[in-house]
Formats: sequence, structure tokens, C-alpha cells
Amino acid sequence: MTSKINFISADEAVAKVKSGDHIHFSSVASAPQVLIQALCRRGDAGELKDVKIHHLHTEGPAPYTEAKYEGIFFHQAFFVGANVRKGVQAGYADYIPIFLSETQKLYRAGVLPCDVAMIQVCPPDKHGYVSLGTSVDATLAAIECAKTVIAVVNKHVPRSWGEAIIPMSEIDYFVEDNTPLEPAHFSDPNPIETAIGINCANLIEDGATLQMGIGAIPNAVLAQLGNHKNLGIHTEMFADGVLPLVEKGVINGANKRIDKGKMVSTFLMGSQQVYDFIDDNPMVAMMDVGYTNDPYVIAKNPKVTAINSALQVDLTGQVCADSLGTKFYSGVGGQIDFTYGASLSEGGKAIIAMPSVTNKGISKIAPVLTEGAGVVTTRNHIHWFVTEYGAVNLYGKSLQERAKLIISVAHPDHREALDRAAFERFGPHYHAVTI
Repeated sequence: MTSKINFISADEAVAKVKSGDHIHFSSVASAPQVLIQALCRRGDAGELKDVKIHHLHTEGPAPYTEAKYEGIFFHQAFFVGANVRKGVQAGYADYIPIFLSETQKLYRAGVLPCDVAMIQVCPPDKHGYVSLGTSVDATLAAIECAKTVIAVVNKHVPRSWGEAIIPMSEIDYFVEDNTPLEPAHFSDPNPIETAIGINCANLIEDGATLQMGIGAIPNAVLAQLGNHKNLGIHTEMFADGVLPLVEKGVINGANKRIDKGKMVSTFLMGSQQVYDFIDDNPMVAMMDVGYTNDPYVIAKNPKVTAINSALQVDLTGQVCADSLGTKFYSGVGGQIDFTYGASLSEGGKAIIAMPSVTNKGISKIAPVLTEGAGVVTTRNHIHWFVTEYGAVNLYGKSLQERAKLIISVAHPDHREALDRAAFERFGPHYHAVTI
């Protein structure tokens, strides 16, 4: 490999960055940490100012959001992950609200410039092609639009298929680094999450095409699907929970109308097992986010079942999923892309699932959203709403009917107060409404 590529050091590579440049980092496990570290060394040396940094969620350190880099780096990412949350909430970093499907459009439509794309790829094959591995998402668009592309060649990056495969000719500079990819760690579902998983799994039909995010609730749902048949995957991301179902033949994509037999995703975050699974696996198609998250592409498959989470839901069905009051916690992500896509799918189901209370026992179902909270999924988009106490379908229901249905799956300790709030909001007729 080293004889075919002219490698330069990470410090030589980031020397190509100029003050005022816009930089894109590849996402999640593929964040190019060796370049990030070198870039921060230039920042420490006072060689740069007003460099804007864009990316989706990244795993690993994000030192460029620290207060000491004010005026040097300004993070303006498309999602607020745990590693940048403190900086965003303090104002030293920022967030661009955007549907995940449109993150690629920011570059392709010229809304955001991309001066330098910093990516990670696998070693080249005999034909001179490399793979973007776990991060296609908006990274492919960044590569297309960037003036300069710097690639970290890493033997630990899996050779994923689909639109992840790009020719070496699209890359300007190569850096070698064989640091293992950052794994994601998941806790086992607790009893509440398991109950939510069971309630969601009961809505999933044989032959469904699934989208779900990452974390305890998606894993709890997947753990309940061992007796299902002919499930497919068309999602923005998947993790370890799908692997046992693939091994059992439950997930085979047999009923999909597009990408039949393939698991379609745009980025991945999981253990080394996931990275090993997608390596050179033609069953997995890693695609541009403009394809995976296009609601009209999503809707082409039948029985699309999209399961997404929330931070708070009000009595009319407004879903806050990106902020805790005025404090940004995550982002829009693909929730609307898939909620809408699933609702357009023949036999599709769009599901919002969350625990009924916080870890401190505060109801996550509220009469009104907390002041400053953002509405990600509107009351017009929501269909199924699931907690550990059941599943209710809000589609086609009036405001008063919705309130009663939502309260029916609230924590019992909070139902009386929520019912009283609904009565005060809707008036005396509310108690006469039947569901």
C-alpha cells in the first residue's frame, strides 16, 4: 500500500488549511482524529483564525469546540452530539438546523462552501478505489464540492459497498494512520425500555422495512423481532442490534421493492462486530444521505416502519427531539425524513417512542412544551406514539381525542394532572369526548 501512495504527515496535510476556510469532517466512527489533532496544533500555534468546521455527529474528542479556540475554530455542525454539546450550549460552538436528507444539499447547492474535506478511507484495491467505510452521508457531497480533499488511509476502515466506493483520483493528499475506529458502547435495555421495545415490536409486521436510530430503545425493539419474517432495512444508520436478526434470516430484504435483499444505510456507529460485518459485504449498501433519507425514496418500499425517539411530547402531539428548553441537545437528524417517508409508504407506520418519565420521575408528556423547546415532528406529522404503557395512533384524531390518547399512555402518577390541564385548555366538552 505505502509503495503506491505518496503519503504526507498529518501536520503537512493540515498546512493546506487557510484562515477563513470551511472544513468538512467525515462522520461518526470515521472522524479523522489524526487530522483533527494536527489542526488543533496549528490553532495552538496561532496560525489560523475564523476556520469553520462542519460535520454530522462524530465519535471521539472534538477539541475544536473548546473555549480556548474562540476566534480560531467555529464549529457549525449539522447535529449536536455528546462530544460538542457543552460547547454548543456555552456558545463557543454552533448548530445548523437541517433535515438530514438536505445536509448534502448545503454543499451541492452552494449554500455552504467546502474548502477542505477531511475523510477516512480504507486502503485502495487493485483498481485504485477506496471506500468511505462507515460515513457516506454528506461526506460524498463534500468530496465532490471541496477544493482540497485530504484522506486518512486506515486499514481499520471497512471496505463498504454502494456509493461509499470512490476513485483515489478524487483525493489530493493522503495521510496514513491505523488507529482503530471509535466503537460505540450500548447498555442493555432496562425494564422500561424493554416494555417500549415490546410495544413497538407489536406494531411491526412481517415483511416490513425498518428504520430506527441508535441506543437502548432501538436495541430493545430489535431484541423482540426474533420470530418475525422477511424484514428489510432502509435507514440512516444501524448498529449491533441488527446482526443477530441477519444471522437468523429474519432480516433478508426479501419484500423490499427497491434495493431488494440489501441493507441500505448512510452511516454506521457500533462495535467492531458491525465494522467487520459491513467489510466487503455486498448485502450492505452505504449510500448518499440524499438517497437514504429522501421521503419519496423511503416510501417506495412497502410497510416502512420508522421508529424515532423524543425528549418531550405535548398533549396535541407536538414532538420535541432536539432541545431541552432553550438548550440544544441533539438535532433534527432524520426524524422528519423517515416519519414522512413511512407515512407515505404503502402500509407504513411512523412511530415516536419514548419513556413516559425522565430518570427523575418528571413526566415527558407535558400540557405544553417547555419554553424554548423546538418542534421537530409537528402535530401534523405524528402517527403512532409509544411509551412503556402502550401504543396509540394519533393520525386523524382531533386535538381533544389526541389529548385523551396521549394521557392514556402517560405515567399513572401524572395522568390526573395532565387530564386537568387538558380540561382547562379545551373546556367542559373535553370530558364528554370518547376514544
